[in-house]
Amino acid sequence: MSIFGYDPAKYHTGRAPIEAAALGLKLRPDQVAYRCNLSTIGDDGTMIDFAGGHPSTERAAGAIEAMHVAFADEGIEFHRGVQYRHIMVAPADWAEAECAPPHDLTGKPAVWPTGPAAPKLQRVMDASREILADFDIDANTVWLWGQGFQPQMPSFESQYGLKAGLVTAVDLVRGLGVLTDIEVVELESATGWYDTDYEGKRDCAIDGLDDGLDLFIVHVEATDEAGHAGNVEEKVRALENWDSRILAGLVESLDASGPWRMLLLPDHATPLALRTHTPDAVPYLLFDSTADGPGGEYTEAGVADLPIVPGHELMGRLVAG
Repeated sequence: MSIFGYDPAKYHTGRAPIEAAALGLKLRPDQVAYRCNLSTIGDDGTMIDFAGGHPSTERAAGAIEAMHVAFADEGIEFHRGVQYRHIMVAPADWAEAECAPPHDLTGKPAVWPTGPAAPKLQRVMDASREILADFDIDANTVWLWGQGFQPQMPSFESQYGLKAGLVTAVDLVRGLGVLTDIEVVELESATGWYDTDYEGKRDCAIDGLDDGLDLFIVHVEATDEAGHAGNVEEKVRALENWDSRILAGLVESLDASGPWRMLLLPDHATPLALRTHTPDAVPYLLFDSTADGPGGEYTEAGVADLPIVPGHELMGRLVAG
């Protein structure tokens, strides 16, 4: 949200309602959305895998449909997302709970919901164990978190005067596009995993700009997933893929089209040693093909002594020209 140029302090109401928008869900004021992970918890209560073995979307679909059927009479809806990432919609009074993000618990004891709505959530999570046991997936529970009511956001074009597009495999990012009227390009081969289609994403950007869009956002999830997995080889490979499979062809196309600008950055840190998100500031690279910049080192250490820029201000700097 911040990278798109919107202040989270003003617009962020929770992760799940943004992802719900990506699925085409328009929540009523009396409804709250929860992110619903398919996760794996050990017999000793340890969070083994917040992503439940990364089931294919097709395999996950049956489990989510079974959850939907099991709770439909209670006004609870389950909606299929991608791989392990799904959505539960519940009455508004289910919102009052403190829920731990499952990726913060990898290898640690599960921290169950607390607060007024916690017993309702716990009942659903407990019931999911029996339901998921009937399906050929590694996940053995649903994990509910990231709840909120759907935000109202102004369009990107009304904010910045530009027509924008984006490509992503992640519903959170897709949902931001839906809520801000950014053109979301569907790429079937974008997986949200190490095997995503880097060239396909690059070509979506090139085609979108050639077709008249003023700005295009390319999102790749592989580095984040590698960070959560503690997999240094895949994280390095994903970063190298940006150079060899996206930028290598994209820069030449941009050069051929005239002056251009680019903002390159991660949307958060996911250190390999911690295997979860941290609130640390991240480096960014802002490039203008028509002007020499001050240079510098594009690493966390290289920018550690520089002033921190609020993330939602960067889009304004990019489009200012």
